[in-house]
Amino acid sequence: MAAANPEDFQEGKIVLIDKPLTWSSFQAVNKVKWSLKKHLGLKKIKVGHAGTLDPLATGLLIVCTGKFTKRITELQGMPKEYTGTFYIGATTPSYDLETEVNETFPTDHVTPELVYETVPQFMGEIDQKPPVFSAIKKDGKRLYEHARKGEEVEIASRKTTIHEFEITRIALPEVDFRVVCSKGTYIRSLAYDFGLAIQSGAHLTALRRTKIGEFPVEKAITPDAFEDEVSA
Repeated sequence: MAAANPEDFQEGKIVLIDKPLTWSSFQAVNKVKWSLKKHLGLKKIKVGHAGTLDPLATGLLIVCTGKFTKRITELQGMPKEYTGTFYIGATTPSYDLETEVNETFPTDHVTPELVYETVPQFMGEIDQKPPVFSAIKKDGKRLYEHARKGEEVEIASRKTTIHEFEITRIALPEVDFRVVCSKGTYIRSLAYDFGLAIQSGAHLTALRRTKIGEFPVEKAITPDAFEDEVSA
């Protein structure tokens, strides 16, 4: 990156961040904002992101600065690509590793052939229920707040679209995948539903967002690397 210019960030820039594991999207945005204020002397600067990543996911976060924050809605609507791993034979309440395994299921019948045969069920427009451990609001509270208190909540399913779904490795109980999907798709829910479809159970053990629209994660940098660049 050329010498950082404060005016450029006020006018608007798209910064591609590779979000580290365990960081929240909010933390990553805050790091960018803090770096701009500290190293470029920007007392007031708008910074936002175009699509949340869970703390246990890594990968591409599109961060917009200044006037480009007006483009966030447009960027959020673009298709997203993910890679990751399903663990077959067990479920968790959060559908990922945020919570402990709560149920185990038989897997003797699960073969690579069954895995491949099940994929077409999830292609195109599908109905999907968001995980109860998600940031969607219900009755003025986020779903995960209800979930952590042990409160039962009725979650409505929603339409989402899976454009591409490819199995890239099978080493049972692990199944690696690549998915291209529409805005609002929960890959954790895809893992859970896939487990049901093969008459077993499944949860997500790894997730990486590799692309949003035409923006690839290969062009992204970590929040710490961004600070190094603007302070140079």
